[in-house]
Amino acid sequence: EEQLRQAQKMEAIGQLAGGVAHDFNNLLTVIITYSQLLLMNLGAAHPHRQQLVEILRAGERAASLTHQLLAFSRKQVISPTMLDLNTVISGMTEMLGRLLGEDISLHVHTDPSLWSIKADAGQIEQVIMNLSVNARDAMPQGGRLTVETKNVEIDELYAQLHAGMQPGPHALLSVSDNGEGMDPDTRTRIFEPFFTTKETGKGTGLGLATVYGIVKQSGGSIEVSSEVGQGTTFKLYFPPATETEERVKSVHVAGEAPCGSETIMLVEDEEQVRRVAMSILELKGYTVLEAASGNEALAVCQRYGRRVDLLVTDVVMPGMTGCDLADRLADLYPGIKVLLVSGYPDRPIVFQNVLNKGIPFLQKPFTPDTLARKVREALDRQPVASGMSG
Repeated sequence: EEQLRQAQKMEAIGQLAGGVAHDFNNLLTVIITYSQLLLMNLGAAHPHRQQLVEILRAGERAASLTHQLLAFSRKQVISPTMLDLNTVISGMTEMLGRLLGEDISLHVHTDPSLWSIKADAGQIEQVIMNLSVNARDAMPQGGRLTVETKNVEIDELYAQLHAGMQPGPHALLSVSDNGEGMDPDTRTRIFEPFFTTKETGKGTGLGLATVYGIVKQSGGSIEVSSEVGQGTTFKLYFPPATETEERVKSVHVAGEAPCGSETIMLVEDEEQVRRVAMSILELKGYTVLEAASGNEALAVCQRYGRRVDLLVTDVVMPGMTGCDLADRLADLYPGIKVLLVSGYPDRPIVFQNVLNKGIPFLQKPFTPDTLARKVREALDRQPVASGMSG
């Protein structure tokens, strides 16, 4: 019952965190993009340039925090691939050694027959990093950090005794330290956002909250055991992957963001975000039609009377979602290209299925450069099958 209450509390906090992150991502999009647009036009010697740089840096730090909140609330859009945890750990060993310092010894034990999992590589790296940082801070006088992987079989009884865990085969990632440990009250709160036992200025309280969200979004479970003076062990259980194909990752190409001359239907219910996106796209040479909702976009397109090449739409909007709008416009303009934009997909599983069909996606908050590149990438792609909302 206690585990169930804790899980329900975490779910409620996650809903709140996701909603806050959604609103903040819209605000940060405006702050970051306008800051960058102004910086493009200010010379290096301009008296206000450094102030503008500081505004941009603050916006980027805030964006990092909202990404952590989204990870905790499991609303973050991820790019899962077939992943070998041993390979991830091997690639991080040298960096972890530097992170831990000379007074903490790192011991890695991996099972060569470990099952692959389906997860986002960058997120799993973040999980290992966050757990290692916490372990380091729990061993101020030095100690031992052990990272281990192995295959385990969860039986029915064990699953019943651990809320949220499913019986069956799992790939286990274990991170253990012999540091200060935690008392029972602390142990029950460690995954809550902004809860921290560290002194002011030493941590945001989002590290373990992020770990919790990433593991859950990856279909896994997390278990922690700790006693004061006896150290702490985090056990992360991931179901083995069954798919054999990896998703193709887009490659970022350096240099000037590309321009174009096509016609774009831009749909965004937040006016400030819509205005700044429109400014960026018009600077790049596109003809831009704008609308604040799906129904308004349909009316604008019908009045326009000519071909629209690309729909750039927010996913979460009142009345009609971006995916529903894309389906409607596909009837009006067969083969129309689509770029989905969001900081908080309302139906993560359904939305992830949409992305798995190959629909380009842009995460808020975005920059002028990333918007221009994603638009060009979407326009240059082959059209994908319709039926996104199904």
